[in-house]
Amino acid sequence: MLIKILLVVLFFGVMLGIGLYCRRHSNDVNGFVLGNRAVGAWLTAFAYGTSYFSAVVFVGYAGQFGWRYGIAATWVGLGNAFIGSLMAWAVLGRRTRIMSQYLSSATMPDFFGKRFSSNALKIAASIICFIFLIPYTASLYNGLSRLFGMAFSIDYSICVIFMAVLTGIYVIAGGYMATAINDFIQGIIMLIGIVAVIVAVLESKGGLYEALAGISQISDPNAKTTLAKSSGIFASFFGPDPVNLLGVIILTSLGTWGLPQMVQKFYAIKNESDITKGTVISTLFALVVAGGCYFLGGFGRLFTAQLDPNGLGVPVEGYDSVIPVMLSGLPDILLGVVVILVLSASMSTLSSLVLASSSTLTLDLLKDHVIKKMDEKKQLSTMRILIVIFIIISVVLALIQYKSNVTFIAQLMGVSWGALAGAFLAPFMYSLYWKGVTKFSCWVNFIFSSVIMTANIFVRSDFPVMLQSPINAGAFCMLAGFVIIPVVSLVTPKPNKKFLEDAFSCYTKTVTVRQSKALGDID
Repeated sequence: MLIKILLVVLFFGVMLGIGLYCRRHSNDVNGFVLGNRAVGAWLTAFAYGTSYFSAVVFVGYAGQFGWRYGIAATWVGLGNAFIGSLMAWAVLGRRTRIMSQYLSSATMPDFFGKRFSSNALKIAASIICFIFLIPYTASLYNGLSRLFGMAFSIDYSICVIFMAVLTGIYVIAGGYMATAINDFIQGIIMLIGIVAVIVAVLESKGGLYEALAGISQISDPNAKTTLAKSSGIFASFFGPDPVNLLGVIILTSLGTWGLPQMVQKFYAIKNESDITKGTVISTLFALVVAGGCYFLGGFGRLFTAQLDPNGLGVPVEGYDSVIPVMLSGLPDILLGVVVILVLSASMSTLSSLVLASSSTLTLDLLKDHVIKKMDEKKQLSTMRILIVIFIIISVVLALIQYKSNVTFIAQLMGVSWGALAGAFLAPFMYSLYWKGVTKFSCWVNFIFSSVIMTANIFVRSDFPVMLQSPINAGAFCMLAGFVIIPVVSLVTPKPNKKFLEDAFSCYTKTVTVRQSKALGDID
């Protein structure tokens, strides 16, 4: 117990110290929100990765999808690495950095407003962010209750409040730079922790080959299809349900391309070489963390005796119990590492979300619309106040869910992700590459995804069977956007040609670099 307490106290102390150290970087809006666009490759890549993978992934998704799909759940982690990280950096990174700087936009709604010369579009995007980021924020506390109860025997409420207060202090004090540095440290903890945990859990089952042999002997007698009932299905290449597994891969991998708190990381990149380095670092980070999480979850059914003693085919205490039960037999020192790992995963994503939420609401909704005269000092103070408000709301929602066992809030996580990515992904990506995108196509896509995902909450049973899952519905909205944007753009009034020529000229601007960066012509 002493070791675990010391680890947590040390962790909290370092986070607070960094927040106070970074106060000098947060004296203006550009510094507070974007770190003065001078954040290097390592910090940006780790900030991207740690914002991507929270306790929801480690405890919730890894346990749930590992139980459902077995070892095939590892495909989700691979998708997160190669689609959600590698391709996202390659396709969006450079162009986002260049275009956002040219437009002087600090948030995704601000980008839409300036790219399409539409305040209404900016306000609509900020409202979507406000509505759907809050339940996403609240869901970050899921999974902490079991782990803290197992490791410390303390009430979940205390853990949630301490975590929220600590995150609030360092984000309010140091802004984006504090979150980036803390994300780097938290990312290192996540890398070490996930490797140590995988090794320990597999060793408890006789090693990798014994564990694979064990999982290959397990079948699901309650499965609906003959394939899913067959022995060895949970050790197979694509698992018992490859179609729904594909939906999970699309939502959790492609979805990051349209999430405001993820895309905003590209705004702050320092220079060209940092994009190249960041792409490699971010991909490797995702391979270890996401690949490791889902690979670990794939062995969940080896613990069926504790999780499903009645043979019902589902864990008695829900999917969130899978990973905690797998870890319950670890040595105390490793349990301490796991607690820090989950805290790191949760706090890094929480800090990113509250910073994105507060900056979006302040700069895109309140400034010039609700509050007409808003100087830089007032903008900073408003963002800091909103950070406190967002954290309080997320804590209240998390405690309501815990105290009353309300599953509705937990379901909103998938809905939030699907709505945000569905609304923003296609219009944002097309806007970076194609001059023909119209603001009307953005409106149609915003409304389509928001309505579909909201309806999925209230009338889910009326949806086609394949789309009743929030995950599949979110994946559908994202893919639909790639059709909606070009089709609507072709039949609606074209944007201002001169403005677009000026905006896209930022990509063709001549830049002088050293010969070590680019080879010159031979005379």
